[in-house]
Amino acid sequence: MTAFNVVRFRVKPGREQDFVEAHRNANAQFKGWRSGALVKTGDQSFCFVGEWNNFDDIVSARPQMIGMLDGFRDMLEDLGGGLGVTDPVSGHAVVQFGTPVKARPKAKAKKKAAKSVKKAAKKPARKAAKKSKARRGRRR
Repeated sequence: MTAFNVVRFRVKPGREQDFVEAHRNANAQFKGWRSGALVKTGDQSFCFVGEWNNFDDIVSARPQMIGMLDGFRDMLEDLGGGLGVTDPVSGHAVVQFGTPVKARPKAKAKKKAAKSVKKAAKKPARKAAKKSKARRGRRR
């Protein structure tokens, strides 16, 4: 069953771009991780949302995720209320919206594109042939 993790952060003033770059350059290679997004939610505020194959994969990846966090922890402000620098939550998806788009194999996509180009190249020739044939029919 699909699972998600969400982590809320508040970045120190002037460190927003560093924080974004740290995520952009992160080598997030976790077993069972499907995708993720870093979302700017306000001034100095961000959330990370990750999609996983299942909840056990999130649990297994926690040590790696904490290691990644250690790489940019100095950029974060304490959220207060005893939270520290992150406010993480995770769990199983109980309702999902939208239909996932299946990726087309690259070879098929290239072949289809090449076919479209050939087809487009033939169109002007076909039109010219039709016009020529129509003209011949009028002459008779």
